[in-house]
Amino acid sequence: MADRRSNRGVATWDLPVRIFHWALMLLVISQIVTAWIGGNAMQFHAFGGYAILTLVGFRILWGFVGGTYARFRDFVRGPGAMIRYAKSILKSPHTPHRGHNPLGGWSVLAMLGSLLVQASSGLFANDDVMMEGPLAKHVSDHASEIATAIHDVNAAVLLTLIAIHIAAVLFYLLAKKENLIAPMITGHKQSVMPDESARYGNVWLAALLLGCCAGAVYLVIRI
Repeated sequence: MADRRSNRGVATWDLPVRIFHWALMLLVISQIVTAWIGGNAMQFHAFGGYAILTLVGFRILWGFVGGTYARFRDFVRGPGAMIRYAKSILKSPHTPHRGHNPLGGWSVLAMLGSLLVQASSGLFANDDVMMEGPLAKHVSDHASEIATAIHDVNAAVLLTLIAIHIAAVLFYLLAKKENLIAPMITGHKQSVMPDESARYGNVWLAALLLGCCAGAVYLVIRI
């Protein structure tokens, strides 16, 4: 699907990216709530972790075969580009990016990395009270203790990254007058120049990859 300007703006985020974003947001909220409640809610916490691991695996794959702006090669830039962009956002005028800007690109990588660590460590974690990860029985007690500690510490890291993400979205909305929320709902961005070479990702391919990731996670937890 070509990226063309319309009354709605420039087509930027394809449907798989948008579904991933909002599904992940709901799951993270659910994980925070179930961890806070504890008790029987931890069973739902475990299922949420499996779902997040599935989504993160999908997003990593989609970063190589998805739509133009979903691909890592479109938004992952070197330190120099990131520093130059960081300096430029303090100046006027502000030029919106079609996809993720250089800072946002690194934020995506950090978030995906932290989510991957959180979901993976949860598979081996064991608090000896409410929850034991499905793979904890395959490792030593010491290794499980390390995984549990990583799970606890990384939870704080993940919450910090989420807070930074929310603060950045509000900064762009209030200070730069750039709405980053609406495009993640509609798929279209305003005030950016179209790129006729840009394409959306194939929805059927996305569904296949998501199914494969879900199957892989299921097989792992059933080992």
